Amino acid sequence: MDKIKLGRVLGVDFGTKRIGLAICDENREMAFPLQVVKNDKNSISIISKIIKDKGVSFVVIGESKDFKMKDNPIMDMIRVFENLLASESGVEIDYEPEFLTSHQAHHIQGKTNMLDASAATIILQSYLDRIKSQN
Repeated sequence: MDKIKLGRVLGVDFGTKRIGLAICDENREMAFPLQVVKNDKNSISIISKIIKDKGVSFVVIGESKDFKMKDNPIMDMIRVFENLLASESGVEIDYEPEFLTSHQAHHIQGKTNMLDASAATIILQSYLDRIKSQN
C-alpha cells in the first residue's frame, strides 16, 4: 500500500443530495460505513473535520463512469468537490472506479438512511483490496 500513508482512509460516495462516507480500520483491511452528510455549502468543512478527528490521511472518491467507461455528468461536480476538499483538508485524494454501488448497497441492505455510507464502504473496500493485491 505504497500510495496510502499511515492513518485511516476515508471512502466517499458523492451524490448531488447526499455524500456517503466510510472509513477503514487502522490496519487498512476492512471498510465500515461511517455517516451520510447532506451535500450543501457546509459539507466540505464537515468532512474536513471528520478527516482531522478520525486521523484520516488519504481519501478515495468513487469515480462515476457510464457503460462505455466515459465520465458521467456528475464527474464535473466530483472534481470540484475533490479540489475543495483537498485544499481544505490537506490530504491526498484518489479515485476508485465505482459502478452501481448505491444499487449494490440497496440490494444488500435495503433502503436505509445509511445507504450512501454503505455505497462508500463498497468503494473503499474495493480500493483497499486492489491496492493490497498490487503489493
